[in-house]
Amino acid sequence: MSALALSVLLSLISAVAYAAGAIVQERVATTTPDGSCAPFRRGGWWTAVALNGTGAVLHVVALAYGPLSLVQPLGALTIVFALPMAALFVRRRAGATAWRGAIMATAGLAGLLSLIGGAGTATPGDAERTVLALVTFGACAVLLLAARRAHRPVTRSVILAGAAGIAFGVASVFTKMVAEDWDPAAPLAEVPSLLVVAATGLGGLLISQAAYRGAGLAAPLAVVTVVNPVGAAVVGTALFGETFRFGLTGTVLALGSGIVAAGGLVLLTVERTARGEEARAAASPAEVPVPARVPVPATVPAVETITREHGPDGAALAVGPGYPVFTAAAAGPIPRPTARVPVPAPPAEQEPCPAGRAG
Repeated sequence: MSALALSVLLSLISAVAYAAGAIVQERVATTTPDGSCAPFRRGGWWTAVALNGTGAVLHVVALAYGPLSLVQPLGALTIVFALPMAALFVRRRAGATAWRGAIMATAGLAGLLSLIGGAGTATPGDAERTVLALVTFGACAVLLLAARRAHRPVTRSVILAGAAGIAFGVASVFTKMVAEDWDPAAPLAEVPSLLVVAATGLGGLLISQAAYRGAGLAAPLAVVTVVNPVGAAVVGTALFGETFRFGLTGTVLALGSGIVAAGGLVLLTVERTARGEEARAAASPAEVPVPARVPVPATVPAVETITREHGPDGAALAVGPGYPVFTAAAAGPIPRPTARVPVPAPPAEQEPCPAGRAG
C-alpha cells in the first residue's frame, strides 16, 4: 500500500472514530442529569474520550503519510459519517434538511481546506504564543457567557460548539508548534505550550459535551467540525504565513466555500429548531374548551301561601292555611301539579273508656 493510500485510509478511520465519539457524547448528554461532574461518573463518557483520542492520533499519523491538503478535507467527513451511524446504532434518524445542511457544510469545508497552500516559513515567538493563548481563552469565555444568556437550547448549543471548535483549533496550532520546535536538549522550553494544549484540549472536550445537551447530534457536531479547521487555518495564515492557492482566485473560491459551509450550518440549526418547536408543541397540554354560560331567568318564581289544593276534578278544595306553593308572579299562570301527594286524614277522636274496662 502506498503512503498516499495509507493516509486516505487512516483519515477515513479517524473520521469514523470522531463520529462515533460524537454519538456517544450526545447520548451521555441526553441521559445525564444536570451537573458539572456528572459525565465523569459515566462509562460512556470515557468511551467517547477514548474514541476522540483515537481519532486524533490517527489524524496525526495520516498527516505524516499524506499532504495537509488531502487529510484535512477528509476529516470533514465526520458529520457525513455521523448521521447514518446515529440512525443505525441509536435509531436517531435525520431529516432531509439536516442531510442537506451536512452535505453543504462538508463540501464547503472541504473546498476551503483544499485551497490552503503549503506551510509557511514563519515561526511564532513567545510573545505571539502568549497573545494567541490569551485571545483564545478570552473568546471562549465570551462565548460561554453568551451561551448562558441564550434562551433557546439550540442557540445555546451552537454557541458552545463554536467555543469548543475554537479551543480544538488552537490546540492543533500549539501541537504543531511543539512538534516543529521540539528540542530534546531543552524539553522544558515547550512546557508552556504543552500546558496550553492540555487546557484547550480538555476545555474543548468538556464544552463540546455540554453543547450536545438539548440540540441533538447534527448541529453541534457540524459547528465543531467546521470551526475547528477554519480556526486553525486562520491562525496559520496569520502566524505562520500560510496563503491560499491560486492567488486572488483562490481567495475568492475560499470565501465562497466558507459561505457554503455557513449555509449548511444555518440549515442544520433551523432544522433542529423546528424539531424542538414541534416537540414542545406535542408535549404541551391541549386547550380545554370552556362551556358557554347558562343564562339565568330574570324572574324568579315567588312563594305564596294559599289555602287551597286541586282536587281530583280540578276544583279548589280548602285544606287550611300554611301550605306553600310556587306561583309565577311575572311568568304566567301556575302549572297544574303532575303528581298527587296524599294528605293523611286527621286522626279520629277516641271514645272514653267505660269504667271497669281496660283501654
